[in-house]
Amino acid sequence: MPFLLLFSVFLVAACGLIYELLAGTLASYLLGDSVFQFSTVIGAYLFAMGIGSYLSKFIGRGLVSRFITVELMVGLVGGFSSTILFLAFAYTAGFRLLLYAIVLLVGTLVGLEIPLMMRILKDRLEFRDLVAQVLTFDYLGALGASLLFPLWLVPQLGMVRGAMFFGIVNAGVALWSTWLFRDQLAYPAGLRISCLVAIAALGLGMTRSDRILNLADAQLYADEVIFAKNTRYQRIVLTRWKDDLRLFLNAHLQFSSKDEHRYHEALVHPGLAAVPGARRLLVLGGGDGLAVREMLKYPAVESITLVDLDPEMTALFSTHPVLKGLNGGSLTAPRVKVVNADAFPWLESEGGVYDFIVMDFPDPTNFSLGKLYTTAFYRLLAKHLSQGGLAVAQSTSPLFARRSFWCIAETLKSAGLRVYPYHAYVPSFGEWGFVLAGTREYQPPGALPAGLKFLTAALVPQLFEFPADMGPVPAEPNRLNDQVLVRYYEQEWREVTR
Repeated sequence: MPFLLLFSVFLVAACGLIYELLAGTLASYLLGDSVFQFSTVIGAYLFAMGIGSYLSKFIGRGLVSRFITVELMVGLVGGFSSTILFLAFAYTAGFRLLLYAIVLLVGTLVGLEIPLMMRILKDRLEFRDLVAQVLTFDYLGALGASLLFPLWLVPQLGMVRGAMFFGIVNAGVALWSTWLFRDQLAYPAGLRISCLVAIAALGLGMTRSDRILNLADAQLYADEVIFAKNTRYQRIVLTRWKDDLRLFLNAHLQFSSKDEHRYHEALVHPGLAAVPGARRLLVLGGGDGLAVREMLKYPAVESITLVDLDPEMTALFSTHPVLKGLNGGSLTAPRVKVVNADAFPWLESEGGVYDFIVMDFPDPTNFSLGKLYTTAFYRLLAKHLSQGGLAVAQSTSPLFARRSFWCIAETLKSAGLRVYPYHAYVPSFGEWGFVLAGTREYQPPGALPAGLKFLTAALVPQLFEFPADMGPVPAEPNRLNDQVLVRYYEQEWREVTR
């Protein structure tokens, strides 16, 4: 019996931490700036747990029935938390308020659990054994949750079903407790019915989770959602209106099939066409294969290595008939090798040298992405450039995020590279920026591959000219230990969306 009770502590602790991790991850997905979101969510959660622990002293009678009630409330609120937050983000302007309200409520309820459990067990164990064993299983539960969350819950269940699954675990502990402590309950039948109803509601929610997410997506995206999936790293959504296909990652637009050729031609050809006889190429990010499609237009190229973090992304763009048509089947071409890995550690372990490197990462919306725009990363990248080789980085908008753009240029320069910033107009995004970098002087190419839809050799030099409202502004280089770029980016795009 004591082991079963302590195992309940293990499960309770695991569930509590899962809800905290889900709230922090969801806030990071939807709001960006993962450090701020996780810091404030964890702080609010721990504060609320303190409130719950304090309030437990006012519960004097019916400890077991109160504990079971608290478990059911934690299971229902925590279990449906992701659902509520996804729908709130899509349908209301009060996402932040609701986020912290749920965190505070769940934290308060979780703070009640352990004190109540210890008081229930005080007659079964000596005090020193009680404290030691309860806290041991509490911490073990936290460890189990921290391992389950990234390795199983997010990739296998997703955030909506994952929350409901652990809500069922909480309700299961409550049901289990009606049997373990049946001699201390006046009306166990009523509590058991409540537990079964909660489990049934959460189970039904799990079976309808896709419909719930589709409902949120339908409100969040203007066009028809034709594909949506939560992966271990992001939420991938594809929408379509007539012949316009759009890709969103974590609700941020990545491309429109109507004008993506402008972006990808501008990203690849001004640099690659200026490296005569380029044979070995590298793409970091760009899991959609569209940059690779442009690179394959050069017959002299012998190999292209694409490194993208998310295997779900590269698999989708390798197999989906419409997407393969868009990228020309580039990811399955004989000259292309796809590697699913984090670009930073992969570059550290990779010994290859490349004639042209494309950095097609998402914008630096958080510190995890921001590390790929730092002096440390660019110095590492420079070691993999061949003599006379060039690298190019997509660098957000020099019009809407002017300081962010010039920060990226300054960072590349601080890494010891010569930089050549340029820009192109992409209707879906507006003016968009890129930075070429290398160890030699850049000369615009005299010719480009045939069949381009947007770029011509005569147009390339004009891309390097900036009007007054997009010209250089002072900016600090982005360093790994002080990512000013993320702060610049968040501030500038917040002003744009006001």
